[in-house]
Amino acid sequence: MKPIFARGISNQFRLTLAIILSVILIVANGRLDPVRQSISSVLSPLQYVANVPGALLDWSAEHLATRDMLAKQNKALLRQQLLMSERLQRFEHLRQENDRLRGLLGSPVHMDSKKVVAEVMEVASDPYHQYVVLNQGARTGVFVGQPVVDAQGVVGQVVQISELTSRVLLISDVTHGIPVRITRNDVRLVVNGTGVLDELELKFVSKSTDIRVGDLLVSSGLGNRFPEGYPVARVMKVIKDDGQSYATVTAQPLAALDRIRYLLLIWPDELEHSQDHNDIPVAESNDVKPEAKQEVSE
Repeated sequence: MKPIFARGISNQFRLTLAIILSVILIVANGRLDPVRQSISSVLSPLQYVANVPGALLDWSAEHLATRDMLAKQNKALLRQQLLMSERLQRFEHLRQENDRLRGLLGSPVHMDSKKVVAEVMEVASDPYHQYVVLNQGARTGVFVGQPVVDAQGVVGQVVQISELTSRVLLISDVTHGIPVRITRNDVRLVVNGTGVLDELELKFVSKSTDIRVGDLLVSSGLGNRFPEGYPVARVMKVIKDDGQSYATVTAQPLAALDRIRYLLLIWPDELEHSQDHNDIPVAESNDVKPEAKQEVSE
């Protein structure tokens, strides 16, 4: 007599099959990068098409805004313009003073880097990593390892590119680390991501290290990945427990990682001079570098 329910595949066979497939994927992972890049280039037009409804909604919202709302926004922008104009006047004075200080110290003057504005197209859904996808790719000259910042500070670095888009790993990702220094005393440390957008950590900080709550952390330039002087985070908590070998230090990123939309891609000076600028939209800036402003303000 046949059983009513046919016997399925054994659990042992399923486990063996899963192990074999996992080993194959691990071995082939490094060789699949060209395939991933090709697929990403093919799917780039679909990403632009997927953004069309959002763009249409934004366009509709802008054109349906009431006259009163526009008047309030205009007044707010005028106030902001006045504040920024006053800041620019002070920054010009700080720039001149910083040039004199650099002359006294004999340190080199940092030239303005080339910058390109990019828009965030989507936030990657990988639960184990924190990425954003930008609308600038290899056609614009974007390269793997390129630093990315916003109006407040460092956001992350490019880890994957296609012809029209690029993927940026945020500084809050657990696999990301960036060399920094404390502007108050030039102590050099490394900031690591925790997997939480608004929290970073500094590992292996000696208890004797002079670090305080409120200290500003800027990129140190070590590793030749991030330019020196860009704001990264501010120290929020310092715990020195006698039962621990190192102090527990947490910091908060200055960049608003949970609501970024427009970012700046930065080219190092040596790459800036070696690339053709004719077809690349460059956003030049005459503002003082963050490192210069911070050193003078100290």
